[in-house]
Amino acid sequence: MDESDRRPIAARNLGVTQRMAAALVARGASPNGISVAGMMAGLAAGLAFAATGWLPGLAWLLWLLGALLVQARLMANLLDGMVAIGRGVASPVGELFNEVPDRVSDTAVLVGLGVAAGCLSLGVGAALAAMLTAYIRTTARAAGAPSDFGGPMAKQHRMALVTALAIWCAVVPGAWGGPVAVQATLAVITLGSLLTAWLRLSRAAVALRGRA
Repeated sequence: MDESDRRPIAARNLGVTQRMAAALVARGASPNGISVAGMMAGLAAGLAFAATGWLPGLAWLLWLLGALLVQARLMANLLDGMVAIGRGVASPVGELFNEVPDRVSDTAVLVGLGVAAGCLSLGVGAALAAMLTAYIRTTARAAGAPSDFGGPMAKQHRMALVTALAIWCAVVPGAWGGPVAVQATLAVITLGSLLTAWLRLSRAAVALRGRA
């Protein structure tokens, strides 16, 4: 994989992350399998968030579980590429495993939050806006522009905000630790994702015109 097509992640250079990747390489782990495991974590996170409204007595535990699953999803997203490079393997369908599980995970997490907020449309709107940022990145890359992973509401920013929200909802009682906070966060993610999509589109247009 070209380095320019990899999302810049500082955690990739941490010793603990490199040791985890090395251990997976030594065991012959499948990068595509890691991607699927990350997607399953994303789906489970969305279910945990949705269940906070169905099981209010366990809401604090479900919020914390969801936060952990979101981070597990991000860890899988980090390790799949590291393992692929470490093993020196390139799957003909690797790009699909890079992109599709991410879209499924984002949708599950954000729609799950919409259910938790009591406003499914907010979750669906946030998921569509998040998908738009990825669509513009991949379309621009296919057209010849550099891969653009910039924010202000790229995947890592969305999931950091979701994780912070989940922890907040676990420890703060009442409406401000529930529907109000979730609705506000979904609105921020939607607007931030739309801005991110516009900025990526603008930068891609400048890059492509510069190559003409």
